[in-house]
Amino acid sequence: MLFSSIPFLFYFLPVVLLVYFAVPFRFKNFVLLISSLVFYGWGEPTYLIFMVISITQGYVFGRLIEKFRNSKWSKVFLTASVLLSLSMLGVFKYADFFIENFNALTGMSVAALRLALPIGISFYTFQILSYAVDVYRGNVPAQRNFVNLAAYIAMFPQLIAGPIVRYSDVAEQLEKRNHTFEKAAKGIRRFTVGFAKKILIANILGELVDSFKASEEKSVLFFWMYGIAYMLHVYFDFSGYSDMAIGLGKIFGFDFMENFNYPFISASVTEFWRRWHMSLGSWFRDYLYIPLGGNRVSKPRFLFNILVVWMATGFWHGAAWNFVLWGLFFAVFLITEKLFLLNILKKLKGLNHIYVLFLSLISFILFDNTSLKSAVYYIGGLFGAGNVAFVNTETVYYLISYAVILVIAIIGCTPLPKICYEKFGKTVVGSKVYCVVEPLVILAVLAVCTAFLIDGSFNPFLYFRF
Repeated sequence: MLFSSIPFLFYFLPVVLLVYFAVPFRFKNFVLLISSLVFYGWGEPTYLIFMVISITQGYVFGRLIEKFRNSKWSKVFLTASVLLSLSMLGVFKYADFFIENFNALTGMSVAALRLALPIGISFYTFQILSYAVDVYRGNVPAQRNFVNLAAYIAMFPQLIAGPIVRYSDVAEQLEKRNHTFEKAAKGIRRFTVGFAKKILIANILGELVDSFKASEEKSVLFFWMYGIAYMLHVYFDFSGYSDMAIGLGKIFGFDFMENFNYPFISASVTEFWRRWHMSLGSWFRDYLYIPLGGNRVSKPRFLFNILVVWMATGFWHGAAWNFVLWGLFFAVFLITEKLFLLNILKKLKGLNHIYVLFLSLISFILFDNTSLKSAVYYIGGLFGAGNVAFVNTETVYYLISYAVILVIAIIGCTPLPKICYEKFGKTVVGSKVYCVVEPLVILAVLAVCTAFLIDGSFNPFLYFRF
């Protein structure tokens, strides 16, 4: 089940909210847990057993790690928990990747497992790992209430696409949290913004990407349109889901961390990764980079640490070589910036932003193409490789057709809309207008997005296209 689906919006969520707010606080986590398990098992109930096993081992080993904290057994139990979590993730997500590469190297024909990837397994595995490590470090006490821990791990608002919520961030909220109309209103507003980003921007940009791939008359300009559209598609899709998760969290009384902070305004790749998928970046920093020694080691080991972290970051996104190359691509420029380039970039006002945008464009083309040959072809197309024309009739048609949504997406990925919204809202007139207009706008956006979901051919930008 997806947030941007009719069953979720009109059946699942209303029923869950009705029951959640009807029961006393002591039962709210139980309602959240049961609803999360229903959400998780909606498409494939069989995989519920693996989530329950993961939650149970996290609970049991967390208690054991704490109980034996001052002995060697604490480390043994931590290791066991980590191995179990990673083994389950490895079997479902990476087994076929290793089998296929093993077959390619040896010429053997080991049969692939062909297992479907359980929804959210990458996210809840990382949550269990961070919980076990934090208990081992003494940063948090082990959760004694199984329902509370299970509700945290399985919580459906952040199960699909994050942010990766750490137990330490919500431990107190699991025990006590506030439910107010003001907080719920902020949650509804945030959910609506994310919903619109996903349906009205990301999905339509996805149409342009698909049209480019299906075209037999590509041009240099069309390659650039594809690269920009795909980069923005990923941003609005991913950040849209994060907005919806944060908004739902607020409705249920939780405060989740922000996951995106306008990464495309960055002046360096280093800054870009402080703004892009921040919960993942901070997770790898705290649970892999720093334990490896971080930057407090010799320079060769420091560079090795960065390579390991970014290989893992790429591999986390998917079991294919293009994701590993994507991670290593960023590693090269992060290392270069840390060695000398960062000081140069600070002096190149304006050019540093172009540098980041260009590298981001190249990186997302790598991200989108599982075949290295295809990625090279698409990147080469940006520079006219293959004797493609600079522009043709088909390119002009798609440029005119998608010009409005491209402009909206480009402006929308900057802080400008938020700045204007907040600035106008602080005025006397603005505050009064928002009281009346904002609820109507939210209802209108929800209606338009719903119409888009019901009828995929419905397009709110139809009148701006030719």
